Amino acid sequence: MRRLNSGTIGIDHGDVVMFSDFEHDGDMWRGEGPRQSRENVTFSIPYATPPHVQVCISMWDISNKTNIRADVQAENITVQGFEIVFRTWADTQVARVRVAWTSIGELSNDDGWDLY
Repeated sequence: MRRLNSGTIGIDHGDVVMFSDFEHDGDMWRGEGPRQSRENVTFSIPYATPPHVQVCISMWDISNKTNIRADVQAENITVQGFEIVFRTWADTQVARVRVAWTSIGELSNDDGWDLY
């Protein structure tokens, strides 16, 4: 469990369309083998420390002709933002994906004291 030391907690959220590869026969739709798509997200305001970030697929359009294989993660989390990473592999055909995210963490507190 992560203990938040600040009395000021922030929650941010959003939705990101990762790709729409069926429109132009992109790698996720026509490719095979390991593939990934990355999207940078910037928080509305910076956190005091790197927050906890949760991601989930909020929309996907996938071919029913192949097995469905997908992995979505938050990586490289900083106080400013993070990367959403969507991965698939083998012969899975992904037309498009939208990912929802939520972050929660400590915000800077103007009334707080930093003692060194």
